[in-house]
Amino acid sequence: MDTNSKTKFCNGISDISDSYAGFIIDQWGVLHDGHKPYDGVIDCLKELKARKKHIIILSNSGKRAEANKERLKKIGIGPSLYDQIVTSGEITWQGIDRQDEGFFVGLGKKVYVISRGGDRSIVDGLDVEVVDDPARADFLIISGSDAPDKTLEDYEPALKSAARKGLTALCANPDSRGVMGSQSIMGPGTLARRYQDFGGVVHYIGKPHQPIFKHCIKLLQEKEIYPGQTIMIGDALAHDILGGDLVNIDTCLVKTGLHAHVFEHAQTPASINKALILLSHQFNNVRPTYLVESLKWGNPLPDRKHKKRAAR
Repeated sequence: MDTNSKTKFCNGISDISDSYAGFIIDQWGVLHDGHKPYDGVIDCLKELKARKKHIIILSNSGKRAEANKERLKKIGIGPSLYDQIVTSGEITWQGIDRQDEGFFVGLGKKVYVISRGGDRSIVDGLDVEVVDDPARADFLIISGSDAPDKTLEDYEPALKSAARKGLTALCANPDSRGVMGSQSIMGPGTLARRYQDFGGVVHYIGKPHQPIFKHCIKLLQEKEIYPGQTIMIGDALAHDILGGDLVNIDTCLVKTGLHAHVFEHAQTPASINKALILLSHQFNNVRPTYLVESLKWGNPLPDRKHKKRAAR
């Protein structure tokens, strides 16, 4: 590790694993690129589970937890590698279902949904009607975008229509940018901010906003794991690292994912630190507790078979 700066540079998660019992881990850009897991991720999760760490996958996905579980399973990250999935889509679904707390109260029964590929799973099973015209809706959900096939301008007519009617919008994925393979694409958070430009009211559900982090902390406390024993691992300063900082838990930034281009040509500790400082200036000067190349174990993995043979 390099301890000359506020952020400690680590060889891998093995450098910090003994310090924490609870691991909150972002999904896209950390575990996978949308198509396949990053190198070393599976082994790293196995090592954490072998050490009885409690792992929560926290995602700004506009899809529900079960849909994310199935997506992870398809790309090789099975449910034995983590304990729970928390998504902004799941929290949105639960809030709309009950409509008894905070900004969910009295939302109504007719909704206009902006999502990726026309996906409406965020309201499946709910007592609401999806309408195809914002002028007929009681509220608006922004859970995804069809970027790069669609641009911000393509969505503006619907957003303007919703704003004219004064619809409350729920942004079930606050990410401004997303990772798709090696490409960075427009996220739903960009659409939500455009809606605000038109005078619309938006409630953001997900990182970096505190409610979703406090939900994770509550889940960990049920396992007698407290904030001082918890770390957030993510690829985005604006969502993962800022969100963890806001609830006073330690954070770890991976160089894969959203900020990969920032560190692309930074190879020495000095140049990496300079890149990190420049990046942090863009996001309220927040800095991660740790920085790692990717979600990999780092040190040579123990030979578990050899250990078993020796024990005999």
